[in-house]
Amino acid sequence: MWRQLDSAWRCGGYGTGVVVMLTLYGIIQERIMSEAYDGEFFTSSAFLVFCNRIFGIAFAVGMMMASKESFQNKAPLWKYLLISSSNVLSTWSQYEALKHVSFPVQMLGKSFKMLPVMLWGILISHKRYGWNDWATASSVTWGVTQFLVTGEILSKHADEGSGFYGLCLLFVFLLGDGFTSTFQEKLFKEHTMSKYNQMLYVNSWSAVISAIVIAGADPRPISFCLGHPLAAAHICLLSLAAVAGQFFIYSEVKEFGALVLAMTMNLRQVVSILVSYAIYFHPVNLMQILSLAIVFGSLFLKNYSGLKKSRDREEDAKASPAKSDELRELRPTEIGWEGPCIQVEPAEV
Repeated sequence: MWRQLDSAWRCGGYGTGVVVMLTLYGIIQERIMSEAYDGEFFTSSAFLVFCNRIFGIAFAVGMMMASKESFQNKAPLWKYLLISSSNVLSTWSQYEALKHVSFPVQMLGKSFKMLPVMLWGILISHKRYGWNDWATASSVTWGVTQFLVTGEILSKHADEGSGFYGLCLLFVFLLGDGFTSTFQEKLFKEHTMSKYNQMLYVNSWSAVISAIVIAGADPRPISFCLGHPLAAAHICLLSLAAVAGQFFIYSEVKEFGALVLAMTMNLRQVVSILVSYAIYFHPVNLMQILSLAIVFGSLFLKNYSGLKKSRDREEDAKASPAKSDELRELRPTEIGWEGPCIQVEPAEV
């Protein structure tokens, strides 16, 4: 009984950490990219990526030193670079999109990632998906589409007509993020490595790439931060929230599985959208509210069904040891679960 109570407390603690840290991350992200500092707007998305990755490197190094883990790369460096390239592109696109579309649109648009993840899974890992996966992906896609076409999607200070460009950036984010999560999972399967090893090398390559982008395209973010200390404080807080969010994500998926994490992430999306509406007063209509209900209702139903099915398999395995191999195959990897609707990756932040 005490073990179950302790497990419930830890699960609740990790879940609360994920929701709080990533909601904070989203709110600060929106503040930095869509609100002015003394009449000036911060414009360097690549600098935000760079700062996030530097904090991520420091966290990974600290955890590897604490656990006395080897710093040797466990996979060829070009594989880490491949993940980093798509990760930088997707994260940059995510930040840039906030200049043109509202945070709720950006957050809801992430639900579109199921279809890209499914397609990347088919192309890279030769996965096969059932009718229920396609049905969930279709209903979520329809709900998101309805949300976009039935109401206002622009950010508060965006130019009229820039919404299409913002949606294009979200599309780039979805393609890059879908590839990142799929290839991360493949890397965990093909090479024996810890989550911190992958965090270290992926974040290191990402920092290099984003630094090159800053040097070539926008050398002014540091002077902007020096002139606007509040912006510098927000950027540091954004990076801390991102790293803390990664820690809670990794902890929850390692101890309780990606299905539990997926439900937590769905809750985080709902909370983040509601908080954004409350703080930044984005307009919303009845059809958009209905669309939100369709999207998150489909996701929660899918995740609940998957969680129930996994528990049934665990009970069957306890009753029949011969089924333990089947159960082992269905356990989550360090990056996610086999399935497009519940594949959650720490690379999102």
